[in-house]
Amino acid sequence: MWTYHPDLLARSVPRYTSYPTAAQFSSEVGAADLSTRMDTVQPGTEISLYLHIPYCHDICWYCGCNTGAANRAQRLTAYVEALEREIALVARHLDQRGRVVRIAFGGGSPNSLPRVDFVRLLQQLFLCFDAGSAEISVELDPRRLDTQWIETLAATGIDRVNLGVQTFTPHVQTRIGRIQPLDLVERAVDQLAKAGIAIGFDLMYGLPGQRVEDLTSTIEASIGMKPARIALFGYAHMPQLLPRQRRIDAAALPDLSTRFDMAAHGHDMLVAAGYQAIGFDHFALPEDGLARAARDGRLRRNFQGFTDDPAEILLGLGASAISQFPDLIVQNEKQAGPWRTMVEQGQLSAARGTHRTPEDRRRGRIIENLLCQGEAHVDVTQPVFDLAPFVDLGLARLVGDRIVLTAEGLPYARSIAACFDTYLVPAEGRYSRAI
Repeated sequence: MWTYHPDLLARSVPRYTSYPTAAQFSSEVGAADLSTRMDTVQPGTEISLYLHIPYCHDICWYCGCNTGAANRAQRLTAYVEALEREIALVARHLDQRGRVVRIAFGGGSPNSLPRVDFVRLLQQLFLCFDAGSAEISVELDPRRLDTQWIETLAATGIDRVNLGVQTFTPHVQTRIGRIQPLDLVERAVDQLAKAGIAIGFDLMYGLPGQRVEDLTSTIEASIGMKPARIALFGYAHMPQLLPRQRRIDAAALPDLSTRFDMAAHGHDMLVAAGYQAIGFDHFALPEDGLARAARDGRLRRNFQGFTDDPAEILLGLGASAISQFPDLIVQNEKQAGPWRTMVEQGQLSAARGTHRTPEDRRRGRIIENLLCQGEAHVDVTQPVFDLAPFVDLGLARLVGDRIVLTAEGLPYARSIAACFDTYLVPAEGRYSRAI
């Protein structure tokens, strides 16, 4: 169904989990802005919470997350204690004015923590926030997921988990530093399903040494386990920004044409298996909330990717976590040590960010709607980059004041959205490939 146009995919573009993106964050925006903005939250306002756990027992070479080795118990304990303090600090600023509808634990690997510390954090959230009816999700490393952890997740009312699978192909696993046998994941999925916890998978294409047939076998195995959601990401190789990726042999990476074939093949396999395509890299079974949101026009995009989260306000807790308001985006201090010092001194840890101008919000709405709904009203703004090549090739249509992606244009969605990005400098190379 898809045609490969390499010239239209040559420009590196953001994933647009926000607009403006983190590249536009400045230290001129920070804790004072966050404090002022939280003071304006109205009673009963829906908010979401994201808690970042920046530790893993095993550091994968491909990973772009803010994470370090969970190799000292004292380091984890100190982080959890500081995170408890930050939860209380942010809650005091809100003064019970918000109602929490979603809680997401990410990382790193939240299950790098001792189970008792994970439970402590949940208890602190419920003590400090109006969060009794919140939907709770947790990112998990299957290699550190045992029966006791799954029982803890079930007992604490976790609704959804996401497993970092990436690939089931042994020779590819060796090249990315993540050995993870298929039967290990199968056992975890079986136990989670029996506990009534919804499951999502993260898969990757474009990995070193990975062939189309390797991706095929991984997707076939994943379909057999029937996760409710599957995200199929293209590996972003940026060793100049992520030193751990220097362990990956760049010469073994698939070329752009092969990456395109992998994305197309994965899309076709998952759709044929009954998954609904969500945007350009997510898939969900028809009864899943993400699929319903896409059908109903409620699909959103935030720092966790495509989401059915209805809240306009997201508060980030923990080192490097990002808070988002309609008119403000701020990120906490990235490094765990300085972050902990700020929290222990009773300070909000937001260290950098950006104010969203009315023009930012208009362009952000266009970009989000293109990625989530496949079409957008252009309003009064004009594209920054030329849309004509996409329109001429039938990848997008202009209908009055709307731009509409065609089915053939799906793999070009990020490139088309980037036409409305006033901050993008094509030659700077800080972003990943568009496919």
